[in-house]
Amino acid sequence: MFYISTIVPAKTKSTKKSRNSVVKTIKHGIRLAVVPHAKNDYRPHLVRRYGLFALFFVVIGLQLGYNGATTGNVLGRESDITISSLLYQTNLVRAQADKPPLKLNSKLDQAAYLKVQDMFDKQYWAHDAPDGTQPWKWFGDAGYNYSEAGENLAKNFTTTSSVMTAWMNSPEHKKNLMKTEYQDVGFAVMDGQLDGKPTSIIVALYGQPVDGLVAGAKTTFTGADTGQGNIWTQFAVAAQSVTPALMGSLALIAVAIIVAAYAHAYRRKLPKKLRQSWYLHHGLYKVAGLLSFGVILVLLYGGGQI
Repeated sequence: MFYISTIVPAKTKSTKKSRNSVVKTIKHGIRLAVVPHAKNDYRPHLVRRYGLFALFFVVIGLQLGYNGATTGNVLGRESDITISSLLYQTNLVRAQADKPPLKLNSKLDQAAYLKVQDMFDKQYWAHDAPDGTQPWKWFGDAGYNYSEAGENLAKNFTTTSSVMTAWMNSPEHKKNLMKTEYQDVGFAVMDGQLDGKPTSIIVALYGQPVDGLVAGAKTTFTGADTGQGNIWTQFAVAAQSVTPALMGSLALIAVAIIVAAYAHAYRRKLPKKLRQSWYLHHGLYKVAGLLSFGVILVLLYGGGQI
């Protein structure tokens, strides 16, 4: 009977041992970072001061890196707002309410362009210019005669859906958007400097045309008040404006919140000195702080005004 034996080279055994050592080290590091236990004094490294600082810099770095990659400006934000997308979303919400669709009117497009250009030239954010010029002037300059007309404004939004969410959550803006009598609409989307800051402004003009105004003809104009909108509107707008970088950041923050909550559950096992101080509830405080940080990040993406 013959026996064949294989001699494993020492190098292969050494490599395998080294690989196992690396895996073991990684697992140990992860456990120290996220699991409260005796070896980290029931204080996971992720929610210690240096861990939270690292998380903060990673989150901010993700936002700046994404902005730089998509817009060429680390402080900029990518926008998908176009005249065609505004028209599509406008008619979509009107159809959902059984309202007739609006037609894109070239004269109203021109009027909207004149209005947004005037806002940048005279540096204001309102329906009426500082010199008293009212919105109906632009209808006349573009040659659009109307019996009823309205104007909606928006600035610093990044998605068409977020603009629509903001307008639909404002009674005055929604009234303009959904008015049955309107037949035509015009839009202008322009970037510029307002009060020394990069600003993107959207003007939407709605109209019911007439074949030429006659003496005594009734004309009405409705302009929705400009403002920030309530906190829930801002949050809804932000939800429509999330980026992959923001989603990744929120996932990281969610992990840290879970770790902090887990640490709080083990607060009675903290070293005696810590149990006798505010640190007894450090996990709870960090949950609250991380939640606030996440909400602030989301609201930053809902910073548009209507």
